[in-house]
Amino acid sequence: MHKLFIITGSLLGMLSVMIGAFGAHALKTTLEATNRLETFETAVKYQFYHSLALILLGLLMVQFQHKAFNIAGYGFMAGILLFSGSLYVLSLTGITKLGAITPLGGLAFIIGWAAFAWGASKAL
Repeated sequence: MHKLFIITGSLLGMLSVMIGAFGAHALKTTLEATNRLETFETAVKYQFYHSLALILLGLLMVQFQHKAFNIAGYGFMAGILLFSGSLYVLSLTGITKLGAITPLGGLAFIIGWAAFAWGASKAL
């Protein structure tokens, strides 16, 4: 499982940089005109932070095992998909109904961090 989290975190981190650059250059005028640049940047930041968390988690799992670490990794991945993904769609399309999904992504992040802490307290 550690390999999955390290590779996924690395790829999602790379994607964060690419999406961020695309937003800053190709989409900046459009996002500013619709007052959605800040929302887009928030999505990129949270994706990048949690990509790094996935990598850290995967590296930790090489040495220490606990089922909570698996929950943490899947929580981070679900959070990126739901939180950042819904904010990307909202920013680019203006579909505000998807904003209802964003808090579910935030909850997945919270579960991921709680599971990370739980696993660390038991495995280390």
